[in-house]
Amino acid sequence: MRTILVLMDTLRRDALSCYCPERSARTPNLEAFSQDSVVFDNHWIGSAPCMPARRDIMCGRYNFLERPWGPIEPFDVTLVDRLRAGGVYTCIKTDHCHYARTGGEGYLQLFNTWELFRGQEGDPWVSRIDEPDNMPETFYGRVREQYQKNREKWPNEEDMPSPRTFRAACDFIDQNAGDDDFFLMVEAFDPHEPFDVPDSYMDEYGGAGELDRDYFEIPPYRRVSDTDIPEGAVDYVQRRYKALVTMTDHWFGTLIDKLKERDMYEGTMVIVTTDHGYFLGSRDYLGKNYMHLYNEMAHLPLIVKFPNGERAGERAHQLTQAIDLMPTVLEAHGCPVPNTVTGTSLMPLMSNSEASTREYGLYGVHAMTVNVTDGRYTYFRAPVPGNQPCYEYAAIPHTIRKKMGTDCVDKIEMGRFLTWTDYPVYRFPCAKPANIDQREDCLEEVHETKLFDLQADYAQEHDLVGVDAAAEERMIGLLRRGLAEHDAPAEQLVRLGLDTDVRL
Repeated sequence: MRTILVLMDTLRRDALSCYCPERSARTPNLEAFSQDSVVFDNHWIGSAPCMPARRDIMCGRYNFLERPWGPIEPFDVTLVDRLRAGGVYTCIKTDHCHYARTGGEGYLQLFNTWELFRGQEGDPWVSRIDEPDNMPETFYGRVREQYQKNREKWPNEEDMPSPRTFRAACDFIDQNAGDDDFFLMVEAFDPHEPFDVPDSYMDEYGGAGELDRDYFEIPPYRRVSDTDIPEGAVDYVQRRYKALVTMTDHWFGTLIDKLKERDMYEGTMVIVTTDHGYFLGSRDYLGKNYMHLYNEMAHLPLIVKFPNGERAGERAHQLTQAIDLMPTVLEAHGCPVPNTVTGTSLMPLMSNSEASTREYGLYGVHAMTVNVTDGRYTYFRAPVPGNQPCYEYAAIPHTIRKKMGTDCVDKIEMGRFLTWTDYPVYRFPCAKPANIDQREDCLEEVHETKLFDLQADYAQEHDLVGVDAAAEERMIGLLRRGLAEHDAPAEQLVRLGLDTDVRL
């Protein structure tokens, strides 16, 4: 059995023609691939953003209920561990720079072999002390000096990190064309910002248009109305994002072509998905994380080409999430699924279009809202005023930009706090979400609980809290059930105002 998991960071669902032909980018390779595959219409985010989503994939259970951004923990039973124990060769090719920063430890080292292409985002790669020569004089949003130094290392498109990632995946196929038992993860950082893309792709979308400054590749994580960014520049960055999606699609196509060239396409399971979406001006938002997880962030693409063309060209209506990928890949390779996994294998869908998956999906950013969907409704449960009690649990106390507990050393505890493992962990009081910074009130955009009927209101414009009591009661029940079934720390019920009688 051969499995290839292609993860494209920040790939919005509506950028793909198989989901949204009227607004999509030009993605001929993904469109052709979707015709050979099952397109999942009800795939949802789990833990957000980047590294939490990857721990969901690797462990088959939610990260966000217990900790924010962080490494593989010593007690984690991972997808790659189980594959290797079953004799499956594992490899990852990636330019996802977050694996090399604090809070990204332990993921790459799981694999038999791994290759990381440097330079994306703020990756501290090029060691130039002086300011680079390519700093723009005028710009919207942000400019990263380190990225400007890095980008001087790729004079041609094929030298850029994501193209190099796909080229390395093609090399892997060439080198292992006679082998039939491997798991290859191909993880492109694109189309994550900065939306750095050659002019030839921008020309397909109107070029610079009305942009009146030298540079706009990194949107600020703020409301548009709180910035000086005009409508024309918002339109420009939307087109720039689409151009980067088109470039990523081109390089994805080289991998598919290589599989066909080596006569490996038909017998290989290929999974294409993402970690989260992104706001490009809709609802007045730019960026991610600090707002409610509306569909722009939470409703994601998942396209699966089962081996030998099973169910090619069909759609799947079942509810799915990233935690389902681990048991799916393990079952495909004949490896047992650990009892720590709370995801559901999608392999039964290869032969049975009506096979069941899950009744609900939880999703969220740690220490913010906890959300639930049944595929029909989405329910965003806001925390109580003060957002307490709230804790972070970890054996390795690393998170994005810092180490846990540095501001509350005298309040750190250690014990067997997680019910699903006997491994002792630290418990850190959490005063604010680790993924949100530069805000006095980290929860200012998510103070209100919201409920939406996606069937009648996919745009999520009409809040039904206090309007549809039956739907609200049902979704609260699903949220309670989900917290129990996924071993959420007990204080989550109190923090969300769901049970003030819980013993902590």
